[in-house]
Amino acid sequence: MDQTINTRILVVDDNTDAADISAELLELQGYQTAVAYSGMSSLETARTFQPHAILLDLGMPGMDGYQVAEALRAVPDFDQVALIAFTAWGDVVTQRRVIATGFDEHVVKPANLERILAAVRNALEKRAQLSATV
Repeated sequence: MDQTINTRILVVDDNTDAADISAELLELQGYQTAVAYSGMSSLETARTFQPHAILLDLGMPGMDGYQVAEALRAVPDFDQVALIAFTAWGDVVTQRRVIATGFDEHVVKPANLERILAAVRNALEKRAQLSATV
């Protein structure tokens, strides 16, 4: 049975076109999506939408993706949410910070749909394994 139908993904990016296109592509694959265009609004959207995964841009003004991830990881209700960094930054320092901040996957833009889908699947699987060991 295909689980994408019941899987909710929140896409967070201050580039509204990029966020909307990413959400549309995920919806075409059967996921339910919501979009937030800022770090601060993403926290409220995450609370109401209750996503299974969040595709999160790092370089946003105000509250950046790292701060969003830290805020989410600080709340027990979001322990099971898979976090995927979705950014143009692919350097080693960013990779290390992504891991240290609690992201499950790191996708460098531009990325094709197959890479995004693989990251979503891997991140969801990692979170499921973590919850099974708790």
